Amino acid sequence: MSAKKPAIPSLTTLVEKIKSGELFDEIQKNILDSQIWKSSFRHGYADTPRNRVLQIVSNVWLHLHPVKIHRHALRIKFTWCMGGITFLLFLSTVVTGVILMFYYRPVGEYAYFDMKYLQYDVPFGMLMRNMHRWAAHAMVITVWLHMFRVFLTGSYKPPREFNWVIGVFLVTFTLLLSFTGYLLPWDQLAMWAVTVGTNMARATPFLGHEGPFQEYVFGVSPRYDARSALIGGSIVGPPALLRFYVLHCIFIPLVAGALMIVHFWRIRKDGGISGPL
Repeated sequence: MSAKKPAIPSLTTLVEKIKSGELFDEIQKNILDSQIWKSSFRHGYADTPRNRVLQIVSNVWLHLHPVKIHRHALRIKFTWCMGGITFLLFLSTVVTGVILMFYYRPVGEYAYFDMKYLQYDVPFGMLMRNMHRWAAHAMVITVWLHMFRVFLTGSYKPPREFNWVIGVFLVTFTLLLSFTGYLLPWDQLAMWAVTVGTNMARATPFLGHEGPFQEYVFGVSPRYDARSALIGGSIVGPPALLRFYVLHCIFIPLVAGALMIVHFWRIRKDGGISGPL
C-alpha cells in the first residue's frame, strides 16, 4: 500500500489557525527545528540569560552589539543618537562617493566637465551628488552635536579619556574630509576657497615657511613647506586636485574608518555608554 498523503487543511481551518496564532507557532517551530537554523544558531532559542549571551557572541553580526546595556542608553533624550546618526551619514557618503567615482576623473582638463556631465546627463546624477553633499554637511553638524553631548554628560571623564581623544581625531578627520572634497568640483568657488585655506598652512609651526620656529628646520622654504606639500606646487592646480582626490577618497576615509572601529570597541570595553552625571 502507498503511504498516506498528509491532509491539506481546509480554508476554514487555516483561517482559524491564523486567528488563534497556531499557524505562526507552527511556522516558527518548523524554522527553529530546521537544520539550516541549527547550523547558523548553535545554542538553541530558549529565553535564558545564558542563551541570550551565546546567541550574541556566536553570531558574526550580533556580537558587535553588547549583551547587556544600561537603561539610559536607550533614551533618546540622553544620547540624542548623534553618534549613530554620524556613522550612518558616513556610510551614506561612502556609498554615494563610490557611485560618483565612476563618473569623475581627477584631471584638471576633465574634472569640471565631468561634474557638469554628472549633474545634467547622468540619470539621477544630481540626486547622487546632492545626497553626498548634504550627508557630508549633516555629518559635520552631527559630529559636533555628538561631542557637545559627550561634554555635557561628562562622558569624557575616567576611564574614557582615551576614547575622547579618538573622538577629537575623528572630528578633525571629518573636517578634513569636507575640506578636501571642496576642491573636487574644480570651479572658481572651490579653487579660491582652497587657495585661502591652504595659505594658512604657510604659518604652520616648524613646517610653514612663514610660521614660528621654521628657522630650526632645515630646508623649509616657500617651495618646500607644508603648503607646497599639500597642493604640489606654489599655486592650486592639477597636482593639488589629484592630491586632494587621493586624500578625500582613500587616505582620510581609511584612517577615519579605522578610528571608528577603535572608538566603538572602546565604548564596549569601557562599559557601554556612560551614565548621567
